[in-house]
Amino acid sequence: MKGPLGEHALDPFASAPPAPVPPKETLVAAGDILRALAAPVRIAIVLQLRESERCVHELVGALGVTQPLISQHLRVLKAAGVVRGERNGREVLYRLVDDHLAHIVVDAVAHAEEG
Repeated sequence: MKGPLGEHALDPFASAPPAPVPPKETLVAAGDILRALAAPVRIAIVLQLRESERCVHELVGALGVTQPLISQHLRVLKAAGVVRGERNGREVLYRLVDDHLAHIVVDAVAHAEEG
């Protein structure tokens, strides 16, 4: 007997079909992105850039860490394709490449806060 959601809806012990697995290159790229996001300072940078584009000295002021440390973390995020920088006079303004990664970070922070 099938339920409205199919045969598995009635049998909680029935095995579901395997989920599709993306190509290995996609999985490697996703792992690289997650590793780039795995440092607390980089998470904080993404949260700051979610609000608006920022230059290094604004990130230094907002996060209370040194300029060399912010620059080092921005290099990692840039290499992973999470942020991009655009020169504006003497400063470089950093912004998120897209909102997908901000959602990952926001969800991870919310999950951590739920405890």
